[in-house]
Amino acid sequence: MSERRNLLLPDAERWPADRPVIELEDVHKAFGDEVVLEGLSLTVQTGKTTVIAGESGSGKSVLLKLMNGLELADAGTVKLFGEDLKRIDERRRTQLRKRCTMVFQNYALIDSMTVEQNIGFPLLQNTKMPKKEVRKLVEDLLEMLELPHAIDQLPAALSGGMKKRVALARAVVSNPEVVLFDEPTTGLDPIMIEFVDELIRRTQERFEITSVIISHDMPSNRRLADKLAILAEGKIVASGPFEEVRKDDHPAVQALMANVPTERLGRETVIEQVAEEGPEPESLEVEAIVEVKDLHKSFGDNHVLKGVDLTIPKQRITVVIGGSGSGKSVLIKHIIGLFQPDSGTVRVFDQVLGELDPKGLRAVQARIGMLFQGAALFDSITVRENIAFPLVEGRGKRKKDVRQEVEEIAEKLHVQDILDRMPATISNGQKKRVGLARALITRPDIMVYDEPTTGQDPVMMATVDDMIVEAAEAFDITSIVISHDMLSTFRIADQVAMLYKGEMRIAAPPDAVRASDDPEVQRFIFAGGSDPDEVDADLKGRGEG
Repeated sequence: MSERRNLLLPDAERWPADRPVIELEDVHKAFGDEVVLEGLSLTVQTGKTTVIAGESGSGKSVLLKLMNGLELADAGTVKLFGEDLKRIDERRRTQLRKRCTMVFQNYALIDSMTVEQNIGFPLLQNTKMPKKEVRKLVEDLLEMLELPHAIDQLPAALSGGMKKRVALARAVVSNPEVVLFDEPTTGLDPIMIEFVDELIRRTQERFEITSVIISHDMPSNRRLADKLAILAEGKIVASGPFEEVRKDDHPAVQALMANVPTERLGRETVIEQVAEEGPEPESLEVEAIVEVKDLHKSFGDNHVLKGVDLTIPKQRITVVIGGSGSGKSVLIKHIIGLFQPDSGTVRVFDQVLGELDPKGLRAVQARIGMLFQGAALFDSITVRENIAFPLVEGRGKRKKDVRQEVEEIAEKLHVQDILDRMPATISNGQKKRVGLARALITRPDIMVYDEPTTGQDPVMMATVDDMIVEAAEAFDITSIVISHDMLSTFRIADQVAMLYKGEMRIAAPPDAVRASDDPEVQRFIFAGGSDPDEVDADLKGRGEG
């Protein structure tokens, strides 16, 4: 290994490749009465990629914070660069952190700073390096990350995939020896996930870093992991190469691995399967509850929707897919009456939204439920009160009836045990489930889900998928789901509608979509096993960067 100089600690010798850079032995951690880690042991080998997977709430993020001393263990030993983090003072822990950076799930970019300033921030704040030299480093990184044009832009002008790359550049600009990634691909579409995976791999090789990745995405983990560790019951229950761990018979491992594909299915394989299985069991030729005709929408010079046609069948599940910036959210906002078309029509419940007065529009919107990507819970009231909120405000329901409805839906969504807790004390995955419960409790006619499985582990993803299907069937709901996840999409959809650069490429039953000969449809839905050259070609073809 060559000697790369850490720009924040230029005199520090690089950690030797033949010793673990992070060691955890019999680690225990609790917050009040909540035990998170209970006897966890794990080693992170220098120069390798260690991926940690587990269900939401299993303690993965806490484990990451223990590794760089942002949290300290209650018992047991955590060593970073050979030093016990509990036995050194905060000043020394801060020094070690300069050798070990972090890429946060939510990017953590500073909105008022340009891309250049965000990336260069660690060097400008902690060294005397001239601004000209810092800019040259930033330019080189952005060139490698295929984002040179964004150097003077603000974060608000960037897509999710671009923000991920800026966060990655900031993490490696100082030449750290270890980078900790917290869910680096959450919220990205399949092609962008592959691209970010390839960037992580490429960055690791170029900067000779050790990577620790917290991730729910098993296909991504399969591509990246030298070592996969499964966290459950407060400890590591299995670890090793991906395929070796996959065969482990521990229930937690099997639950996480249940839906990981053994190979990438191509279009020809799907066509053969469709031919063998016969046609779709049920036609989508049912009553339309939403009809979008020749919808155009621009924001300034940005023509977002370009003549979109889409019919949403009543009491069916339509999943809308497409890359970042393809127009999915803008389309949905037209359907719920938040945007008005530049031209074209949107008809909901057989009423043209553009012809309604404010009272009529509100009446339509009252029949539509929403679950946003962020749970948007009220921090000052309990989970129970959050779920009950739509029934309490202005509906005059009896407290006893409200309580019963809350408990029924909480049980279906597996949040009955946290009803009396505050949102700040539950995991992100649990918050998503609480938000879903609150949205469903009003029994809407149409339910719109904005990325409901984003940030969820595979087990909870399947649970949320099941709940969407159960809600659609039990309450005669029409469901519209925005999704990046192809496994979830084809698990639940009666109809799949794909947007690409503002145009509707296809809207059809799942098997017809999978068998489509449209190259953009194929590229998007079959992403998951491409080699790096294919990924680069995909991104250049999309013009994402």
